[in-house]
Amino acid sequence: MPRTLPKNVDIAQLRELRGIEPRIRLIDVRAPGEFASSHIPGSYNVPLDLLREYREELTVQHGDPVVLVCSSGGRAEQARTLLENVGLDRISVLRGGITGWEQQGGELDQGRGTWDMERQVRLVAGLFVLTGVVASLAYEPLKWIAGFVGAGLVFAAVSNTCAMSHVLGLLPHNRTSGAEGRALLGGLTGGTDAGARG
Repeated sequence: MPRTLPKNVDIAQLRELRGIEPRIRLIDVRAPGEFASSHIPGSYNVPLDLLREYREELTVQHGDPVVLVCSSGGRAEQARTLLENVGLDRISVLRGGITGWEQQGGELDQGRGTWDMERQVRLVAGLFVLTGVVASLAYEPLKWIAGFVGAGLVFAAVSNTCAMSHVLGLLPHNRTSGAEGRALLGGLTGGTDAGARG
């Protein structure tokens, strides 16, 4: 296994890496509810909000290569940037995320959990637009709610960020408690048996 990983790996490359490097760590940076709903077998859940919260304390006690995973790759890219900025290396991102993995026949552990963040964003954005349009029948200026949401979605696509997902990430079902969060960080920072593995 090379000492460095490519910045991104596709599904086939990840399968190959897992075959030749059994110590590879799959770190799923989605919210705990999303992870509980479905995840790649053997992956650890270390949510992006935890990485942000504890970024100053992040050090690893292992030399294992790390592949970051999320729904489609956006949050994993943010996590990689954050981890590289605190000096961690041997980090890659699964191109296409869980969505791509599933589309290419990859096995998933299914459970009960919340909708993935992208689906939550679509629901809330759709509700805002629908509410704005219907409410504008009674008070015409409320149509601008739909315009504001549309502008926010365009900005999110262009900048590859999403303010709405950050806000939704603050909801209790998308967060971890402090003690639970520290335990989850072990999946990235700790030794071989650390962390909450799926």
